[in-house]
Parts: sequence; C-alpha cells; structure tokens
Amino acid sequence: QEQLVESGGGLVQPGGSLRLSCRASGFILDSYSVAWFRQAPGKKRVGVSCINSNPAETKYASSVKGRFTISRDNDENTVYLQMNNLKREDTAVYYCNTQILGRSYWGQGTQVTVSS
Repeated sequence: QEQLVESGGGLVQPGGSLRLSCRASGFILDSYSVAWFRQAPGKKRVGVSCINSNPAETKYASSVKGRFTISRDNDENTVYLQMNNLKREDTAVYYCNTQILGRSYWGQGTQVTVSS
C-alpha cells in the first residue's frame, strides 16, 4: 500500500532549525515529484516547496526561499525539508504530497512550532 509518513517536527526557538522527513512506502519516491505543504491554525493549506523527479529541480514559496531546502535521498526513499532561521510564522502542520497516476497521496502531517 502506498503511503507517506512525515517526521521531524517539534518545538524550536526563533532562528532555530529543523529537518523534516517524508518517507515513502509501497512505491519508489524518486519516480515522482514531491511537494511540502503547510497549514497554520485557521488558515488554508499552502505549498512550501517541491522537487521534481528527474532532473531534481526545486521550487520554493517566496516566504521560505533562502531559508528552506528540499532534497531527496533515493537510497532512503525519502524527501527532506531542511528549515533554517525559523520564524514564528512558520508554525504549522507540515504535510508532504505526491501524485501517482492522478491520485494524490498525503502524509499524516508533522507539527512545527516556532516559539520562545
């Protein structure tokens, strides 16, 4: 069964860093584009970053460009989101997503809280 599982969230102070992981099971993740989204309380889910399959081109929302880095580890069947210089407004539940043959797959989400 195809599944995505996020991990790596937590509580961090402003200016701190976290690395989120999106691990796939049931399919080979490097065959597909993968995106990270986030949803803050009371707000819509919005795209943060994405990475294509081949070549591994990347894109970022303007709010995170220069602070976040998306990458793949094909041996681990995982996509990462390295988040540096975190700000309070980065607080949200983060989800990874991929599309396979027209079907959208989401993980369960991982909470990121930026607070002093």
